[in-house]
Amino acid sequence: MDETTTNDAAGPVLSLGQRIQYLRERRGMTREVLAGLVGKSESWLKAVERGQRQQQPRLPILLQLAEALRVRDLSELTGDQSMPIRMFTGPGHPALAAVREAVNALPLQPTGTVQPLTTLRARLDSAWRTRHSSPDHRTALGRLLPDLIRDAQLAAVMYQGEDRRRAQALLAEVYGLTQMFVAYQPAQDLLWRVADRALMAAQESEDPLALSCAVWFLAQAHRDAADFDAARSINEQGLTALSPHMDRADTELLAMWGALHFELAFTAARLGEAGEAWRHWEEAGRIADRLPGDYYQPWTSFSRVIMRPHAVTVAVELHQSGESARQADHAEAVPIPSRPRRGRHLIEVARAHQLQHDHDAVLGTLELAQQTAPETIRYNGYARRMTLEMAEAGPARLRRQARELADKIGVLT
Repeated sequence: MDETTTNDAAGPVLSLGQRIQYLRERRGMTREVLAGLVGKSESWLKAVERGQRQQQPRLPILLQLAEALRVRDLSELTGDQSMPIRMFTGPGHPALAAVREAVNALPLQPTGTVQPLTTLRARLDSAWRTRHSSPDHRTALGRLLPDLIRDAQLAAVMYQGEDRRRAQALLAEVYGLTQMFVAYQPAQDLLWRVADRALMAAQESEDPLALSCAVWFLAQAHRDAADFDAARSINEQGLTALSPHMDRADTELLAMWGALHFELAFTAARLGEAGEAWRHWEEAGRIADRLPGDYYQPWTSFSRVIMRPHAVTVAVELHQSGESARQADHAEAVPIPSRPRRGRHLIEVARAHQLQHDHDAVLGTLELAQQTAPETIRYNGYARRMTLEMAEAGPARLRRQARELADKIGVLT
């Protein structure tokens, strides 16, 4: 955030209202638009920005404002470093320290027995299957990743020639899986380390599939950090690098081509660029139609079946209330063959219901997400915000039920 909006000794002290106005104007958003996104009147927002209200907005409204203004840390909005930020990121998983230790244990002086590449490939495939089939996928991965990371890092150093390039491609994919474990945990330094290392390993492998996969993960890291220009740039560079290989692309490479096109749609939606977002979504859909009907890519979830859930995400990110409700109706029961991805989709459906102010549907869908993939909802910032809002400021008849859900996903602890 710009230094003029910080509350420290080196700069001016801004009120909450001034911060909201600054962030709103930085996004090119009118008062009418921002007020509508949080369910308030333009006059209410004007009074908040000018400090004319005796009481500050309650926490649930602050969370909605933070989401609408795309701020990662609530203190950017409030200036109060003591605000409970964990509701955005989720807690750290008990296995996080072991995964960090494995990533940091680079074999600079390699010793030990290197595993056959076929064995590493089989272990990695098994880890992907475990990730998609487990309701508590982070716990399951936390048991597998430390040894897999160490063995893949060793192989990438010990093998030579063509086998070394194959080992580097495997290592890049292991780092991608590691990023899925680390994401949305309080470990941004580790996330960037594995994302950068994945790209370097993929480049060393000279494998276009490994490179496109690493680009996909790196673009996600940039977008989640709200660096949309960087996300779009690395995404477009990935498509350019992949383009010469598309004439002879197999199913996996074609799926990565489609996944990267959808990432452009996602980034455009986050930026409020509706035309660009839907254009890229349509192109991704045309690519998905060229895939086998039962195909489902383990790294990106790209497939025919995922395009409806992707449409929900685009509409929600664009805050298109009616369109998000329509897409959610079409996609709520889509048979996604991955428990964590199905859980994430249900959270997106809940966001669509929130845009419609359908409190019962929001809570019911979040509860279904918790039953489907507890460790998805526990680490999802949107789900945590919606649950807290329902628990503290939702309809009185739903607050007890919402507090029970909040307790299950760790918002109230």
